This record gives sequence, structure tokens and C-alpha cells, in this order.
Amino acid sequence: MKKNRLLTYSLLAGLFGIYSCQSVTNETTETDISFEPIEVSYPETKKVEVTDEYFGTEVADPYRWLEDDRSAETEDWVKAQNEVTFNYLEQIPFREDIRQRLEKLWNYERYTTPSKVGDYYYFYKNDGLQQQSVLYRSTEVDGQGEKVLDPNNFSNEGTISLAGTTFSPDGEKMAFSVSVSGSDWREIYVMNMEDLTVMQDTVRYVKFSNIAWTNDGFYYSRYPKPSEEDRLKGRNEFHSVFFHKLGTPQSEDRLVFEDKEHPLRTTTAYVTDDERFLIVSSSEGTSGNNLRIKDLTKENAPWVQVVDDFENDHYVVGNNGDNLMLLTTREAPNKRLVNFTLDNPEEWKNLIPEQEKLLQSVNAIGDKLFAVFLEDAHSAVYQYDSEGNMEKQVELPGLGVVSGFGGDKEDTETFYTFSSFTVPFEIYRYDLGTGESSMLRKADLDFDADKFVTKQVFYTSKDGKKVPMFIVHKKGLQLDGTNPTWLYGYGGFDISVTPRYSTSTLVWLENGGVYAQANLRGGGEYGQEWHEGGMKLNKQNVFDDFISAAEYLVEENYTNKDKLAINGRSNGGLLIGATMTQRPDLFKVAFPAVGVLDMLRYHKFTIGWAWATEYGASDDSTQFANLFKYSPLHNLEEGVAYPATMITTADHDDRVVPAHSFKFAATLQEKHEGENPVLIRITTDAGHGAGTPTSKLIEEAADMLSFAWYNMEVAPSLNDNSENPETTE
Repeated sequence: MKKNRLLTYSLLAGLFGIYSCQSVTNETTETDISFEPIEVSYPETKKVEVTDEYFGTEVADPYRWLEDDRSAETEDWVKAQNEVTFNYLEQIPFREDIRQRLEKLWNYERYTTPSKVGDYYYFYKNDGLQQQSVLYRSTEVDGQGEKVLDPNNFSNEGTISLAGTTFSPDGEKMAFSVSVSGSDWREIYVMNMEDLTVMQDTVRYVKFSNIAWTNDGFYYSRYPKPSEEDRLKGRNEFHSVFFHKLGTPQSEDRLVFEDKEHPLRTTTAYVTDDERFLIVSSSEGTSGNNLRIKDLTKENAPWVQVVDDFENDHYVVGNNGDNLMLLTTREAPNKRLVNFTLDNPEEWKNLIPEQEKLLQSVNAIGDKLFAVFLEDAHSAVYQYDSEGNMEKQVELPGLGVVSGFGGDKEDTETFYTFSSFTVPFEIYRYDLGTGESSMLRKADLDFDADKFVTKQVFYTSKDGKKVPMFIVHKKGLQLDGTNPTWLYGYGGFDISVTPRYSTSTLVWLENGGVYAQANLRGGGEYGQEWHEGGMKLNKQNVFDDFISAAEYLVEENYTNKDKLAINGRSNGGLLIGATMTQRPDLFKVAFPAVGVLDMLRYHKFTIGWAWATEYGASDDSTQFANLFKYSPLHNLEEGVAYPATMITTADHDDRVVPAHSFKFAATLQEKHEGENPVLIRITTDAGHGAGTPTSKLIEEAADMLSFAWYNMEVAPSLNDNSENPETTE
């Protein structure tokens, strides 16, 4: 379904980026750096008398006042903490060299897959160091094209970003959404594609929304207007679907669907390519949804309730006339594709049955179906006919991850991107007539991927479960237990962590480091069962899997506990907070980033209530006991020597509000004992990650790499011309 999908510039081009670097020596350079501890004097953080009672258990919350992230007092605290953190970072002698190295490697042209609309191919491009990527169009599939929309003109600092674009069925109008300072709140505007002028239409208070065009307007989802005080932290309630007719003010938008009896549900709308069916999906959390569908060709047609529970995930891929195609986990933990009609909405017929490997997505293009599977956390793509008969496997360049395969019934071609840990983005055109792929674009980089090795191992977790992990390093690296190692994990929300190319990772690797990425339970790598094995009362499995990954790296002589850094973002920030409090002896450096760290109160802010389906909530006695057992904030102990820690967050994060990081940092600084620094780095005018300007991404990456190497007492060589030693493995 192409016309109504968002054409977005992926966050992967930011935090996990599609980057590269040149190979250098495996050995770090001997220098005269003494690695003396840098003196740190933490700001004094006041404590208040606040105690909550949970089922007979009293829980103190002395830093509750930091939840008011817009108060003058909190802003003073943020300023004081940043002064300490950046004073520390400025004393690391190789910090600026690392920043310059990252900037050099970041500076290359990056593209997204093109999307054909009318006579034009639309795509995003970043010249290298542009703060935000720019939308272009061209009549030639490989043309440089003309500039359509440049978000860098919205602000000098690049803090306003394009969050998505979608086109009217005739291609004559484009709706685009804008995010300010990385917030989840969006504003939607409309552009006339004939003369590239922005029209008067403006839609506000939009969040977690599609933009679904049909006829003379589009469907979207919004919340009631928030107060300025609650905009970045208030609970999001009463999500509703509206229709905006072009040329009219938002006040006249037609209410399409609301559910006043269930304020804590998110509701999104989309339409099939032929504009016949309107689909409304509602969810009570981050997994599981119900479906209502209406036939727009029939006057006063009723809503047909296709799914009326929240036990499984469902998404309408498209339709062939009366037949709707549905990707579902019902009776298929690894997903299957079925079809049905609104006349018989309960009678489902398999098109692509469930298989042993996970069916991630299906796209209907021309008269073909393209199914993307995940096999041991890497992509495999198969082409089917419209009846669900498998025709061929699409040959990929190697073990990696693909994205794309968008299109509609009229298309004779589609496009996809391939990348891996050591291969930057490669964009391919796939000809539906011949079934052949041809490379359209690749990164123009002087980089030899053959000098690196990627392997996948399966280690044993605490309960005997086999868990996969990717390990990447330079060929010839000696496994003598002394290599600086970076271990990344996520483990939640049915999200699969797959091979991705990253500039900061390559800078780590080129200096003799090891990069490891564990595919923990809670993720989506092996379907619903794998996800459920790491959620709610099973959440400890995720932490055990990660701890076991670290122990494996030590036992197999990749590294030792004094050369091991751990990192994760968002739910992965929870992962780092939990494992560093459970096993502070196992890691030298910890980076909990934009983490969910207060597990007793997370559901009281913005969209946090939706995560209760993943974590459980402290309102329930059984779930409280489980959450309290691992909540990072509540498991910091007095007098414990914790790893060198740099907490990272942003002042406009309204997904995981910065109060999590603020309270965790204050408590860690209060209770930690030893020479390891425990700092918090707070980015201003940024959010949870999406839309972060390039300069801020480079600065944060430089600070994290510098902090890790300095505390491991490793001096990076930052030399991009030396050769690899002979292979010793």
C-alpha cells in the first residue's frame, strides 16, 4: 500500500546510521596518556519527603520533584549536571580527535529508497553533514532531481524535522508532518506538487498517526489540545480519528471514530490503495489490536468488527476486489497471511501459512506478494503470486537486513535497501517482469568490508535457553581477553535487533574493538513466543540473557570485565539500568540511554500507560512485586561500586520522559562508591531520538566513545591508513 504510507527518513540513518569508515590497525597506540581519574564533584541534589505505599510496601521517592522537568529548579539542576559532565568530557585528551574522525566518516551522501508517485521518483538525500535529510524528486530513477522540501530551512540548528510525507491518490498534493525538537507531537501541512507551494491547511495536536489520503482530504489521529504544562509529560488520553477536507480549517474536521469509554487506547486509520476500504485499528498497548473496517463505496456503510479482542497483532496488507489480505499472529505466533471478505469476516483462508521462520512483513506490488522473513535475525525475501504460491527467493548480497519493497498494483518495479554491520546502504531496483535485482545506489566510500569478520554464535542463558548473538571485529584480532568490547541489547516490544551499519560502531571496530549484539528474549526475532518469553513476569529472562552474553564474551576471551561496555536505548536503557544494578561487577562502562528506569511510575507519563502490556503496572500486586524486584531506580544500593556510567537523555523526550534519567542519576550519585564517574548527559532541544540533528548525533557518539575508552584505559589510534596484522584465529 504505497500512496498512503509514510515516506520517512529512517532513524537508522541517525543512531544506528548507515555509515562507514576505513580499516586501521587492531592494536591501540601506545601514548603517554596517564589515564588518571578525573576529579568529579557532583551537584548537590535536594531530597524531599515523599513516600508511596504499594500493597503494604512503603517506597520512598526523594527526588520526585525532578519529575517537573519544566520547573526553574529542575532546569538549574540540569544545567549543573551538564556542567559537571562536559567538564569531565573536555578533559579526555582524545575526545576532539574522535569527534573529527566521526565527522569525517559521517560526511558522505546517503539516500533512501525511491517511491514512485505520478511521473516522479521521490527520495530523501543527505549530502553528508546536513542536520536533516532533504526530500527530492526526479523523473529518472537514478537522477539527482530537484529539491522538494528542505527541513534545514525550518531552523538554524536543525531541530525541526520532517516526520513523514504521504501523497494524494493523484499525486498532486503531499501532506507532510513536522516534529519540533524531537517531540512525538506533530503538525501536518499540505504542499501543492505542481508548484511546490505550501497550502493553508494546518492540522495540529497529532500524535502516533498515519496520514491516509482519499478523495479530497485525509484521515489522521489526534489527541485533545494539551496544556502547555502537560505537553511533554501529561498522560495521553482519548486518541480519535478525524478526516480533514482540503481547504477547510481544522475546526471543521469530521470526527470519524472515537471511544470515550476507553481513553487509554490508541487508534490509527489507513485505507487500501483503491480507496475502497477504511481500516481503523485500536490498541491498548504496544502489542495486540482490534480491527474495524468500512466499505467507503457503499453509502452509510456500517463498521464491520473483524477482530474484537487485543490478543494478537493484525494488519491489512491490501485487497483484491472484495478480498482483504491480513497479516496476523492469530493461531500463528510466527505470523501468517490470510484473506477474507466483509461478508464473512470470521472466515479466514491462508495465503501464506505460518512457517518456522518469522514472517515480518508482506507487500502487495503489481500481481505479486513480497514476504520478508527473519531467519536467525537476518532477512530473507520470497516472491509469491497473488494466490499465495511461492515463486522464488529474492537473492540478497549476504547476511544482513532489508527494508523497502513498497509499491502498488500498477507498479512494474520495486526498491529495497540492504545493509549489514560491514556493508553500508545499498539500494536495489527489483524488476517484477524479470525477477532480477540491479544496484541503483551505493555509498561512495573507500572501505574494505573484507577486513572485518561477522559471526553469529548461540550462547546459553541462565535457564538453558540458547540465545543468538552477532560478534563483529577485524580479521586477525587476537582473542587474548584484553579487547575493548561494546555489547548492545534491547530485548522488548517484539522488536527485532538486526545487523545495522553504524559509523560509531566502525570507529570502535577500526581501533581494535569488538562489537557484540545480543538477540535477547522480549524481541521479535523468533516470533510471539520469543517476545512473550521476555515480557511481564518473564522480564528477568531478558536481563539474564544479557548478563549471559557478557559472561560468554569474557569466557571466550574476547574481553574481560575491565574492558566491557554495555549500551541500550529506551527499553534497552532499562536493560542497562537493570543489569548494571544486578551485576555491577561484570561491566566497566554502562550507557543507559533514554531509559525506562522508574518501573513503578512509568505509566503515569505521556504514552507510558501503553507499555503496561509489556511490563505490567504497579497498580497490580503481583506485577508490583515483579517490577520492584528489578526497577533500576529502586535497586541502587548504598556503598556499591557501580560501573563508570554516563546516562543520556534529552530535554524534549516525551516518549520516555527525562524524569526517569534525572531520578536515576541523582540516586546513583548519592549511593555509588568508588572512583568510577557516574554522570548524566542531557541533550537540549532533542527528543527520544528521531529527528535529532546530525551535529548532535556526532557529538553524543564522540562523547560516548571517549568516555568508554578513557575509563577502560585504552587510547584509540584514530589512524585510517595502517594495515591489518596476520590472521591469528
